[in-house]
Amino acid sequence: MRRLSDAAGVLRMKERHKAEKWFDQFEKNFPQLFFSVYYGALDEMSNIRQFGMWLLNHAAYEDVDLSRPNEGGILLVVDVNSKVASISFGYLLDVYLTEDDTFKILSKAHPHLLQGNHLVALRIITRALVAVLKKRSRQANKNTEQYELLAGGNQHGMGEILQRIRSGHVEPKETIQSEKLNEEQNEEMRR
Repeated sequence: MRRLSDAAGVLRMKERHKAEKWFDQFEKNFPQLFFSVYYGALDEMSNIRQFGMWLLNHAAYEDVDLSRPNEGGILLVVDVNSKVASISFGYLLDVYLTEDDTFKILSKAHPHLLQGNHLVALRIITRALVAVLKKRSRQANKNTEQYELLAGGNQHGMGEILQRIRSGHVEPKETIQSEKLNEEQNEEMRR
């Protein structure tokens, strides 16, 4: 699967190139995340939200770097026949996005989806997602403890995950220096 999967053929080639640029910009803004879209005719699909979560959890994205796990992915699924859309996101974003956020984002794009203006709707959705994520990122930087508690800060590694998300996936110097010291100590013990 690719970040832009247009099984329904709703976007022209020029529009696909624009969308790919927006995805690239999204990844520049959030180096640990990715955004993807699936346009399809889901005639017999009973629950588009479940399909979206299943697809996000099981997809092997060929154009997403391995440093961006599906847990940090956001997937927009659009059923072009029923004109229903859903946004699914990985659990790393549970602290930063809510169902209410995704509902509001989709509501902004809803008129364009109904009219078949998929590129306009996609632009509205990507801009709104960026705005929400930037806002939550600033809040997390101001209220570190609160966000760590929301993320289950008592769980091993969750604080580190939040730290990487807030800082753009760059390991702090202390961690790197600590790892080097540990390696040196292990090397001495082997001798």
